[in-house]
Amino acid sequence: MGDMGAHPGRIAASDLVALRDRMRLFTAERDWSGFHDPKSVLLALVGEVGELAELFQWLPAADAAKLGKAEPLHTRAGEEMSDVLLYLVLLADALDIDLAAAASAKLTQAALRYPAPAAPSRPATGLGEHG
Repeated sequence: MGDMGAHPGRIAASDLVALRDRMRLFTAERDWSGFHDPKSVLLALVGEVGELAELFQWLPAADAAKLGKAEPLHTRAGEEMSDVLLYLVLLADALDIDLAAAASAKLTQAALRYPAPAAPSRPATGLGEHG
């Protein structure tokens, strides 16, 4: 979502807001808001995760990444992941959760809980501190 290379670890909130706004418009145009209570959206999300899992269910684990990058699985996986993302954005909207802020906070908590290993110490050269 967005250009994360410019700011590693940052989620482009504007991308999520744009998706949310498009979902709101899509829903309003079809008068579907009555069907988008949190429970119903969550169940739809779970169903879509199941459809994504089904694509990889019986693939050998050692080959899943390679097969997932090849057609037709690559396209199908993208379609199902899109469904998952859209339902997740819809659920966050139904619960009034800022998904980008929540995800960013979660990553910050994880970094504190699971710090990266320290850089390896400099190998001994026998030359002391000036080597």
